[in-house]
Amino acid sequence: MTAETSRPLLSVEHLSIEFGNRRVVNDLSFALHSGKTLCIAGESGSGKSLTSLAIMGLLPKIARVPSGTLLFEGRDLLALPERQMQQLRGKEIGMIFQEPMTSLNPLMMVGQQLEETVRRHEPVSRRQARQRAKEMLDAVRVPHVDKRLVQYPHELSGGMRQRVMIAMAMVCRPRVLIADEPTTALDVTIQAQILELMRELQREFDTTLLMITHDMGVVAEMADEVVVMNQGVMEEHAPVRDLFNAPQAAYTQKLLAAVPVLGTAPKPESRAAQPVVLEVTDLTVRFPLRSGWFEEARNVHAVENVSFSLRQGETLGIVGESGCGKSTTGKALMSMLAYDGSVKLLGRELNGLKGEALKPVRQDIQMIFQDPYASLNPRKTILDLVGEPLLIHGQTDFSQRKARVAQLLEQVGLPGEAMERYPHMFSGGQRQRICIARALALNPKVIIADESVSALDVSVQAQVLDLLERLQEEYQLSYVFISHDMAVVERICHRVAVMFCGQIVEIGQRDQVLGNPQHPYTRRLLSAVPMPDVDHRRDFKALLKEIETPDPIKPRGYEASVQNYRAVDLDHLVAV
Repeated sequence: MTAETSRPLLSVEHLSIEFGNRRVVNDLSFALHSGKTLCIAGESGSGKSLTSLAIMGLLPKIARVPSGTLLFEGRDLLALPERQMQQLRGKEIGMIFQEPMTSLNPLMMVGQQLEETVRRHEPVSRRQARQRAKEMLDAVRVPHVDKRLVQYPHELSGGMRQRVMIAMAMVCRPRVLIADEPTTALDVTIQAQILELMRELQREFDTTLLMITHDMGVVAEMADEVVVMNQGVMEEHAPVRDLFNAPQAAYTQKLLAAVPVLGTAPKPESRAAQPVVLEVTDLTVRFPLRSGWFEEARNVHAVENVSFSLRQGETLGIVGESGCGKSTTGKALMSMLAYDGSVKLLGRELNGLKGEALKPVRQDIQMIFQDPYASLNPRKTILDLVGEPLLIHGQTDFSQRKARVAQLLEQVGLPGEAMERYPHMFSGGQRQRICIARALALNPKVIIADESVSALDVSVQAQVLDLLERLQEEYQLSYVFISHDMAVVERICHRVAVMFCGQIVEIGQRDQVLGNPQHPYTRRLLSAVPMPDVDHRRDFKALLKEIETPDPIKPRGYEASVQNYRAVDLDHLVAV
């Protein structure tokens, strides 16, 4: 190899970043070689995203760079004036940001945003820019391109918005593409499609990829080299195969050990002999759409004739992509929205109960929400928040309530004195523990956990799952565990129900559904799970073909045909 070919395209040398007196990135060095993929992996707060923002010249004004150089083709990016960085940003180095909805202008059509990017960097006409935008949307497999060009970001799904973000980052064909957590908020199949698209674009345009992620499955699928960061420090830098087969740093070993791997969870004990605590029959949820003077009245059929049972001490996983009706089902079970059908808790019918009649039922069924920060009032202390259910249900004695809150916090692994603090003073994992403590306050029989670990780092996720399993064992709790993460579902669930377009298409024991999937949609979900195994990289090309989904919007009065099931095995049903 000659000196010329071995010279890195981008090199980060001894980079440090500070906010006030706090050093958030410390003496970081790595090199990015042409045509290769380098992944920066680590948990929240490790300094991954700040490193990428430093390369793009987009660090917040309060940040300071006391040392380091960022060399791109011999130029130090930190020394370049802003005007030169503006010319380089987008044309030579592109970036896909973590949250597409906040990165796209909501007041501009998709076509306008793509054209603006082209015309900013290249002397082309409006017509040529429009043609380049169409070609790039074609390259990222956006269907119905002409229609998408005149749509606004809010009119697109999460996966489509992320494709538009990739198209915008690639439209000037940059030498380096930085992808900051490009698949974090996406469903497993959409994530697989985005990863496959990035592979294809890298091959087609010879792009060098710097990927930032906390998902070790994504690292194994995509990386040539890996930098592992922790608290602003590089723990390990190695080729991907060496890192997975023989990790050197204790932190890397811990990170890899915490990753749930599909197909490795031990067989759960059957709960078939336990009494049924929740019986759901023909649950149907429809949302009326507003209609104008001459429009036909229509409904969104969000959930259609869903039936299942839940036994004492059992966890039923409900899996599927965004929009399949998982969370709507959870809210209906909590009587948070109107529904048709029957929901029986401990033999008592819940449909139709309101106000005071519903209040005693709420003691037996509680919910843990997806976003722990949004579900905790920032103006209240933890004592007020965790003690609130006790106050609502009649425990007015302050000293007893305080003692119970301290006991609940200790049950979820937090010190009793934490009750004096406010939600913003805790990490994401600690806030989720506080939400679990609040859900346990009234000694419920059933807990609905709606994507309760999806926003957490992998090691924190493992701790919360351990906690949920321990609490289930101690108190014989029953969980409805709503998730799109198949490896997490395998880890914690006894039975699994797969939802597609508002209906259950497959349900059975965990090993029956995940080990012997019968429905094409279940197989599609499982084939999209990235595996943290460099020797078995997945081919996601088949997933780029969109599957046909029925339109959930129907005329008022429309009745769906009853879903029929075939028994594959005892307790294993699949839609036909």
